[in-house]
Amino acid sequence: MPSARPPSVDALARSLADTGLPHPLLVDVARAAIADGDPDSARERAVQRSRQMLTPVINATGTLLHTNLGRAPLAWEQAATYSNLELDLTTGERGSRMATAPALIARACGAEAAIAVNNCAAALMLALAGLAEGRGVVVSRGELVEIGGGFRVPEVMERSGARLIEVGTTNRTRLADFQRAVDEHGADAAVLLQVHQSNYKIVGFTEAVRTAELASIDRPLVADIGSGLIDSRCGWLRSGPPGWLADEPAARQTLDAGADLVTFSGDKLFGGPQAGIIAGRADLVAIISRHPLARALRPGSLVLGALQATALAYLDGDGDAIPFWRMAALSVDSLRTRAERLGVGTPVDTESTPGGGTLPEVAIPSAGVAVDGDHRAALRRRARPLVARVVDGRTVLDLRTVDPGDDLEVADALRDVLG
Repeated sequence: MPSARPPSVDALARSLADTGLPHPLLVDVARAAIADGDPDSARERAVQRSRQMLTPVINATGTLLHTNLGRAPLAWEQAATYSNLELDLTTGERGSRMATAPALIARACGAEAAIAVNNCAAALMLALAGLAEGRGVVVSRGELVEIGGGFRVPEVMERSGARLIEVGTTNRTRLADFQRAVDEHGADAAVLLQVHQSNYKIVGFTEAVRTAELASIDRPLVADIGSGLIDSRCGWLRSGPPGWLADEPAARQTLDAGADLVTFSGDKLFGGPQAGIIAGRADLVAIISRHPLARALRPGSLVLGALQATALAYLDGDGDAIPFWRMAALSVDSLRTRAERLGVGTPVDTESTPGGGTLPEVAIPSAGVAVDGDHRAALRRRARPLVARVVDGRTVLDLRTVDPGDDLEVADALRDVLG
């Protein structure tokens, strides 16, 4: 007998309307299933297609700044309305979007002025383009790091139009190396660059130049501190600075030590949206802001609104209003209590990590629950995916990175996978 005719693409697509995908995407799914001779797979394909889109997840990995999960958790909503993005409400004339959130960030870290761009790599590129395009930037060989996604500091510098002047060695660089480069290159050595080795460490026979020492050389000093810690005193935390932050450079203290500009990420220890911040001397920020790249890299109102809310929390000294710091400051005892209350799995002590390419080798005492076996795939398949990790053959859910309001959902998820 002749084989049954396949269903029409449109009919099969319409039968999948309950999946919630727009009809054009369902047509794509139906067409692919029919082309493969398996129209019955269309529904599963539609489910897989929906899971490729952005969706909320529960982070039970214990990694506070999980790059794959968007780094710092952020709650920000903006009404469907206009805003005074570039309007001076006092004069009625055109204003600057950098007079909003960036100005607040500058105030929070003790800078004269600041500008915001898309991410920290863009901040570094723009700073060097504005101050050293066509000229040299002096940097230690030990700080020519590779950041996430394969981007390397030398390549970012090259895109800025600046020329790299390497000094010192991989493990040892002295102030005299910087001074010699400035003396040899003269006016062509336009900027000194200091890059925090945020995602690795060199140990043993090492030497590096401190910010205060570099500031003694008569050239603008740009310090890329990376992670975005605003102030090492952590005045927004009732318990004061946690011990695991001891060696992390902070914007305020780096500027106080003599750096002319700092660059850092908005979605790491700052706890806001993905953005890059350049903060420091007002005259240098003004020069950078006039560079053509500044317009190409500027963020929109959604990012600026989220940055503004985060900056206001810092100025209010309200660490609880910043989800990252609220989670980071949780006591182990409170996490153990939550683990007991889940009523499923075995309560365990574990270790969280900062993540996001910050503070390598740092472990933060934490607690959660564990169940035997690897259940990660099943947990990710839930309507609201739950991401965990496996340690020694057990699935471990670290509660430091789980909002307490999600504990019941976590318990239900574990009961489901355990049958």
